[in-house]
Amino acid sequence: MTQVALIGGTGLVGREAARRLWASGEVGLVSFVRREPKARYERKISFERLLHDGISTLEMEQIDIAICCLGTTMKQAGSKGGFRRIDHDYVMAFAKAALKLGARQFILVSSVGAKRGSSTYYLSVKGEVEVAVSKLGFERVDVIRPGLLIGNRKQRRLGERMAQIIVPRLHWLMRGPLRRYRATRADTVARAIVELTGATDPGRYLYENQQLDILDQGFA
Repeated sequence: MTQVALIGGTGLVGREAARRLWASGEVGLVSFVRREPKARYERKISFERLLHDGISTLEMEQIDIAICCLGTTMKQAGSKGGFRRIDHDYVMAFAKAALKLGARQFILVSSVGAKRGSSTYYLSVKGEVEVAVSKLGFERVDVIRPGLLIGNRKQRRLGERMAQIIVPRLHWLMRGPLRRYRATRADTVARAIVELTGATDPGRYLYENQQLDILDQGFA
């Protein structure tokens, strides 16, 4: 059975992707979480230990596919350094460990507008991670760049609540090149992850809203 390791399994996208992968019965899944596990497929992890001990922290003999849904915000992280530690250092530590354990595919949830060297720190770090992961040596890398994620978050923040109400109402203005900035449903991203898991064609693939919609249609 294909062995899948996932980080970020308690977030808006990660928990839905993990639930769907487990329910499929087609993969062996370990979803690494920082809190106490609540599901059979969850396993507690210390990302600080992962930074130093690598593969021994994961306690897996083999990984075929690695999925990263891990991410935070500048506000949650508290500083640029804190943000980079989570969205760059933890992600890279996981990717390197997964590669050593045999992973051939890496699926990364990034952000629309991600670009190394962007004047926006958040997008610059996201872009940097995309490039770094793509250079590690995986046979296939799938990068998903959703817009503002819409869904039921466990932690509801006022700014996000307002954005989730306003942005979808502006979709009619977001046409052509602006379509990529439309809000994206978290379950659409989760279904895309499930659809992409196990894809065999080598290379680097990028998915923004238009491509996610196509994948979603295929999933249905």
